Amino acid sequence: MLAAPATAQEAGWHYSPLPGEGDRAALGCALNSTPEVFACVAVRCEDDFSTGLFIHTSRPQGDAGRWDITIDKQTRAFSAVASSPYGGQLIGDYSWVLDNLRNGAVAYLQPADGSAMPANHIPLDGSLYAINRALAWCAPRVPKNEPIKPPDVVTEQDNMETNHGPTPPRTQ
Repeated sequence: MLAAPATAQEAGWHYSPLPGEGDRAALGCALNSTPEVFACVAVRCEDDFSTGLFIHTSRPQGDAGRWDITIDKQTRAFSAVASSPYGGQLIGDYSWVLDNLRNGAVAYLQPADGSAMPANHIPLDGSLYAINRALAWCAPRVPKNEPIKPPDVVTEQDNMETNHGPTPPRTQ
């Protein structure tokens, strides 16, 4: 039931072809990833227009838990909760990961429990372009429970009331 098209686990950076994702998510997978054995990172424009960061691997243990993420020889620890359609969503402040995925050279994922990874060398060539294309669909966030206000529009009637007459034509 969780089977995805083979392109979902292709090495490199591309749109996520997982069901329902389309161009709202960029997926970067490790070298030598296959539909059966893969390690990927997904950057996604969420429904609330925030940015989500996900781990998607073929590990039998799943992707929820503590992870060490190394980008260009710098390692930081993060927590991931179970999610769908990807295996684990990073929680907390992961701005360091997002910035370095965009601007780094290579990334590695390592579960904190020390279990083996199926494939683990995610090249970041093309990641900036793929991530920016996916996140271009994210609109500015509106605080929850705050109504969206339409832009102020000045009508000819408003002009007549304010300026005591019609707006004169513009001259060059």
